[in-house]
Amino acid sequence: MGPQLTAARLAARVGGRRAFITGGGSGIGLALATLLARDAWTLGLLDRDAARLAAAAAELARAGATAVHSFAADVTDAAAFAAAVEAFVGRAGGLELMVNNAGVAIAGRIEETPLADWRWGLEINVLGVVQGCRLAVPVMRGAGRGLLVNIASAAAFAAAPRMATYNASKAAVVAISETLAAELGGSGVGVLVVMPGFIRTRLLETMRAPASDAALAARVMDKSHYPVEQAAADILAAAARGRLYAVVPFSYRLLWRFKRFFPRLFVRLLAGARLETTLERIAGGGSTERT
Repeated sequence: MGPQLTAARLAARVGGRRAFITGGGSGIGLALATLLARDAWTLGLLDRDAARLAAAAAELARAGATAVHSFAADVTDAAAFAAAVEAFVGRAGGLELMVNNAGVAIAGRIEETPLADWRWGLEINVLGVVQGCRLAVPVMRGAGRGLLVNIASAAAFAAAPRMATYNASKAAVVAISETLAAELGGSGVGVLVVMPGFIRTRLLETMRAPASDAALAARVMDKSHYPVEQAAADILAAAARGRLYAVVPFSYRLLWRFKRFFPRLFVRLLAGARLETTLERIAGGGSTERT
């Protein structure tokens, strides 16, 4: 099934074509928005980079979006975030899809990572998702339909050393999503939590980490053979199928299962000098989503 047929199938499942995406100016957010635009969705984009947001909005309009509503704001600004969602719902007349995609990267040993970096990462990666869900759920529950897509990371289960802040924040997104899925049971509102592996995006541009860790992350990301456009298509497919989890690409799903069955061996493989080699092999194993 092609991405456009998938987008149409998703629209039929959630009962409309109105989506709000945080971190929509680049990366996974923009790639998802592009696929939805080609299916004539009405889009709301929130991004802290106003220039990047403007360029994305123009690109999406050309791609076929029915309308694009842009909001230059940070997910950590609760008032601005709430005002943006309220404005979008008012202009679009509703909301069927909420994608909580905005996130940042942090690395370093636990004892070396400043508490300020912990607060920064958790506020964006965790509370940003919480706020997005809090804003979308009442609208969707009232309509009796909708879908929340929360972008976590394979770091949620891989828990590689020197990444405690990032790992913890993304594991929290998984737990939040599972909780919401239970709370929303029978309401007509679904939840999908996405755990992507290394994808070439702009995530590292704002990364807070020692130079050696930042360099390692850049090397591993550079070895990824999994384009962000393919990631968006695979995420959209999982959403259209009504999945709760999307671990992408397929090689990471195998890793997820391996960790579940052999947790102690998994941790040993990620420890010490084996870390870089293991991550590079995983990153280089990208493939498309499989059913």
